[in-house]
Amino acid sequence: MTTTTPYQATDGSFVRPDSEFRNTISSEPGARYPPEKGRYALYFAPGCPWAHRTLIVRKLKGLDDIVDLYQLHNYMGPEGWYFSGEGGSLQEDPLYGFKKLKQLYLKANPEYTGRYTVPVLWDKKTGTLVNNESSEIIRIFGGSFDSLLPEEKREVNLPGGGLYRFRSDESRAAIDALNDWVYHTVNNGVYKVGFAASQAAYEQHLTPLFNSLDRLEAILEKGGPFLFGASLTEADVRLYTTIVRFDPAYHAVFQCTLRAIRHDYPNLHLWLRRLYWDGRAVREQTRGAFHTTTAPFIEHYVEGYARSRYKVVLKDHGPLIIPANPTHLVEALPDEEK
Repeated sequence: MTTTTPYQATDGSFVRPDSEFRNTISSEPGARYPPEKGRYALYFAPGCPWAHRTLIVRKLKGLDDIVDLYQLHNYMGPEGWYFSGEGGSLQEDPLYGFKKLKQLYLKANPEYTGRYTVPVLWDKKTGTLVNNESSEIIRIFGGSFDSLLPEEKREVNLPGGGLYRFRSDESRAAIDALNDWVYHTVNNGVYKVGFAASQAAYEQHLTPLFNSLDRLEAILEKGGPFLFGASLTEADVRLYTTIVRFDPAYHAVFQCTLRAIRHDYPNLHLWLRRLYWDGRAVREQTRGAFHTTTAPFIEHYVEGYARSRYKVVLKDHGPLIIPANPTHLVEALPDEEK
């Protein structure tokens, strides 16, 4: 399909290019990237939900002193993500003194012509980019560093077989299937709606988004507290970073306005609040990872998305209007859930 921009097809639909760096970290003999403490760094920007996934799993697995964390500015500049020294961002790249993420990509591959996205998993020893696909980085963090962790934090010893790797074939297949439709209609679905450049493209993707939210609501009504019952999986992580941004940003900025999580999806709303606030039913497994990777940044989500839509859809024309945040960014848990 011929595209008019890197983001939009000729009919106005949003198109997300695939990530291009797809290596992994492995303990196999002779592996190019073996697990080593202090060897790797994760670059992230707080507003990006794809990077947010990796922050959560890094925190869940206790990789704080194993994989370094380098923060970029909250919002993209004219050439993408950059270091600013503001809002928690580093002043510059601590490894090479770069000011823009673009420079890191070009160091890894001077011929690279794709997008300069976060997250980035970087190998400090060889000076190159290992992986920039969030779904693969969370699986790397989920188990590839387990040989460096105490027994109780290793994937095989976590409830239900961990986030993914040590579950049964049937369970992994179910997680894969849910991840697939959630990605296309929810995680990326909000972008298909919010970055639509025509009324037809907007309407085409709005209904599938809310049909999938209805489907998720029904799944949680039957069980819980997690999407697959009693234990946390990567499906919860992958969905959370979209749902926590939904009411503050996607509803208002991306015009995902048919329904709101807090008013129309009681089970999804409770699921979100349990993860965010470490509710009684989940805290032994969430261990603060969702809250600590969200709370410092959540008030800035709406501005980041307003700036992104202004750039992608409005092409930087006219005034930039940033909607106000909801009074309560994430509402409190009921007393019995605290």
